[in-house]
Formats: sequence, structure tokens, C-alpha cells
Amino acid sequence: MNTGSKKQGLSRRSTTGKGLRFALVVSRFHPTITGRLQKGAEQCLAHHGVRKNDIEVFMCPGAFELPQVANLLCETGEFHAVVCLGAVIRGETPHFEYVASESARGIQSVALQHELPVTFGVLTTDTLDQAFDRAGGNQGNKGWDAAAAALEMASLFRSLKRRTGGLTVDEK
Repeated sequence: MNTGSKKQGLSRRSTTGKGLRFALVVSRFHPTITGRLQKGAEQCLAHHGVRKNDIEVFMCPGAFELPQVANLLCETGEFHAVVCLGAVIRGETPHFEYVASESARGIQSVALQHELPVTFGVLTTDTLDQAFDRAGGNQGNKGWDAAAAALEMASLFRSLKRRTGGLTVDEK
């Protein structure tokens, strides 16, 4: 199984996750896919020095519910970043467009509202095969990619907050 993306920006240990806490919000819908995304995210964070007990996993019903859980997790002040993982696979109705669009919009809204990295690791594919390709198959693992983005953003936010005098999670 391919755990990282072909274009892994954080494949080297340039950004350390030491001392950072992450929440993974994982959709239970399409569990064979989301389980692989979760594994990729966990592997990425571990690869970059995040301790296992600094990663908490929260399960929710589907991609549509990801922003709701992410919002509550941001409000706790316990995490440096939240990684949202899910899979929306096109069917025969317009349901795909609504769920994909609203989960993306909701995740971005949560990130902007809380000024905390909340990353989008939701696959939006036409077929189940395409989803498998992006969840550890020949297209890499988008769970790894979402965790890498969260790690990079958490480090950047920490640096920017120190620069502007803002508090980090550790200082609250």
C-alpha cells in the first residue's frame, strides 16, 4: 500500500510535529476508504515526530457531519490542528454535489472562524476504484496529504502567533 502522495511536500523531516496535538475527524461512511485515509494521516504525523498520544481520533457518521465535529473540537482549544477525513463517491442522484460542496464549505468556514488549521481530506470521486487509488493506491494517500498540510499549517500558525504575540494552545 502506498501511504504517501506522489507529491508529498513533507516527505522529509523538515517540519517537526513534536509537541503538537492533532484531532482526526473520520467519517464512518465508506469505512474501507476512510480507514485507509486515517492510517495514512497517522503514519504521516508519526513520521514527523507526533507522539501517538498527541493524536485523537473522532468518528462521525459521514462527510456532511465533519464540519460539525471539527467546530466543537476547535472550541476545546486542545489541538493545534484538525484533520477531516471522508469519502464522497458519485451516485446516480445530485446528492454527491450537495454533500461534497457543503462539507468543503463547512470545513473552510470552521477553519476561518476559529483561526486554526482544519484540513480537507475528503475524497470526492466518481467511482470506488478512484477512491481506493487515492487512499493508499497508485495516487498516494490523501489522508497523509491532509495530515501533512495540517502539520505544516500548525507550525506556520505557531510561528505567526509568536510573531504577533498571540497565544498558542500550549500557552492557554
